[in-house]
Amino acid sequence: MLRGVLAGVIGAVALVMAGGAVAQSPAKGSPSRAQTLAAMKTATTFMVEKVSTNGGYVWSYTADLSRRWGELEAKPSMIWVQPPGTGTMGHVFLDAYHATGDEYYYRAAEKAAEALIWGQHESGGWHYMIDFGGEASMKDWYATYGKNAWRMEEFQHYWGNATFDDAGTSEAMQFLLRLYVEKRDPKWRPALEKAIDFVLKSQYPVGGWPQRYPLQHEFAHHGLADYTSYITFNDDVAGENIKFLVMVYQALGDARALAAVNRAMGSFLVTQQGQPQPAWGLQHTVDDLKPAAARSYEPKAFATHTTANNLSQLMNFYELTGETKYLARVGEGLDWLDKVKLDQPTADGRTHPTFIEIGTDRPLYVHRRGSNVENGEYYVDYSRERTLAHYGAYRKIDVAKMRARLEKLRASDPAKVTRDSPLMAKNQVPLPKYFATRDLETSDLNLKAPAGKTVDGAQAQKLVSGLNREGYWPTPLVATSHPYTGAKPPTTPDGDYATTHVGDATDTSPYPTDKPAMGISTGAYIQNMTTLIDWLDRAK
Repeated sequence: MLRGVLAGVIGAVALVMAGGAVAQSPAKGSPSRAQTLAAMKTATTFMVEKVSTNGGYVWSYTADLSRRWGELEAKPSMIWVQPPGTGTMGHVFLDAYHATGDEYYYRAAEKAAEALIWGQHESGGWHYMIDFGGEASMKDWYATYGKNAWRMEEFQHYWGNATFDDAGTSEAMQFLLRLYVEKRDPKWRPALEKAIDFVLKSQYPVGGWPQRYPLQHEFAHHGLADYTSYITFNDDVAGENIKFLVMVYQALGDARALAAVNRAMGSFLVTQQGQPQPAWGLQHTVDDLKPAAARSYEPKAFATHTTANNLSQLMNFYELTGETKYLARVGEGLDWLDKVKLDQPTADGRTHPTFIEIGTDRPLYVHRRGSNVENGEYYVDYSRERTLAHYGAYRKIDVAKMRARLEKLRASDPAKVTRDSPLMAKNQVPLPKYFATRDLETSDLNLKAPAGKTVDGAQAQKLVSGLNREGYWPTPLVATSHPYTGAKPPTTPDGDYATTHVGDATDTSPYPTDKPAMGISTGAYIQNMTTLIDWLDRAK
């Protein structure tokens, strides 16, 4: 559930495409191809040979590598699967290989794949992270760092299975598919097949997927049932799995994938609720397909951002198939979004409350009191005052733009719309040449993804000149966390933490700091490499 958790943090970040390199005046001119290639190789060599753990990566590191973080602080033996982690790094290595033809990048991608395969769950999926220290070390992390992260309830219990949350499993699968297709090396096929089987076996007959699999129902928390078996739309779980299965059909022609995609697209239709609230929740129960609660700050309610995303997905499905059934109720959903929007946008342009009460259309707002996992709690009411900092109370949704797209699709010729669809093409459609930061979100606690601006020579030169002596782009680590010390959380609140990202000193949740140390960012490396790859292509 990364995107919702990070919304407040990312809004506070002010980094540029240079990855927050040491302050200096922008270099003039444009780098030569040789200079660009040299900078890319230097930065990659540092990441592969100095930073990686058995070929894998977390999100950020202190300059001396003494502390490291994924979504939470990680042990030295851990790597992160959740983007922008090991799978994203594998993608950018393949992108660099495509741009340069240098086998070093392909070998770096292989190392990342080997790390992911080492940590692949026996079921075929992945967890948020991999611990090369083994099961005991992972359980210890959950009992210490995870258990004490107040706002991060998904890390307060160790299920021991795999998760679709936050696109980690999806990205790992996509990367393994790309790596296999690259040279058709048979050594990657068993892990890839295992991953494909995982997606197929975990799919419900109705077409959706749980958040975690194999199914478990053991984490009853804060008076709520275990939410991980619900049909999950949060963080686009279904959309990510559909994307992977489309890629499988594209690259391998696997008919099983096509059948699963069709079932999955149908799940969006049957879970859209009826009038007068034709919307979706973050997750839905399997038996009656109704919205359900998840974490204690994710109430049983309709979610406006999930509804907007699902309506967009339905329009995507029409473009994939040409079947008008996917457009039939999109207008109803857009009308509902217009009905529940705020009277006035917020100061930062957000247009809709995040949660809407079932039956009344009243906005619901989430709050918290206390200071840690021991004495803290979340609660929901109708008040807009003092809402959470770490989970956005409002969303920015451009309903007018979505409505214009719908009208355009309604007036379109299905044959023309589906002309480039990988599901309808007579000939096999190749996978894209590049993936990292084009189709994959790489925002972490320290970086906000760029808006896709055209790369110019000055920007490329700044990156080429911005590497430090060690060979990386220094980045302000605006996110940090209290280290786990073993101190027992106080049973009575220590101060007011209602609107902060973190609680008292025992809370291990990450939070933004106004005194960031310079460090190493995997996300900065990915974005900067992507910029230089774009520059190479443009310079041609």
